[in-house]
Amino acid sequence: MPKKIPMRQCLGCREMKPKRELIRAVRSPEGEISLDFRGKKPGRGAYVCPDPACLAKVRKSKGLERAFGVPIPPEVYDALAAQMEGAHE
Repeated sequence: MPKKIPMRQCLGCREMKPKRELIRAVRSPEGEISLDFRGKKPGRGAYVCPDPACLAKVRKSKGLERAFGVPIPPEVYDALAAQMEGAHE
């Protein structure tokens, strides 16, 4: 019997993809928001494709605000974009 692959929905493009192909944005219990490339950090998670266009859609639609239930300052999005760019290199 094949192993079940966990699927998650990208907040940007709204497509269901395997969990390992997506980047997890996480809000820690302290309220800090960061990217979790390994999927191991504690806290509330939301998933985004490793594509800057998807992150731009999430920013425009305020997807992370809805997912985490807190307002997110623009600096956090800038930091997420920088972390995403750093991971691609």
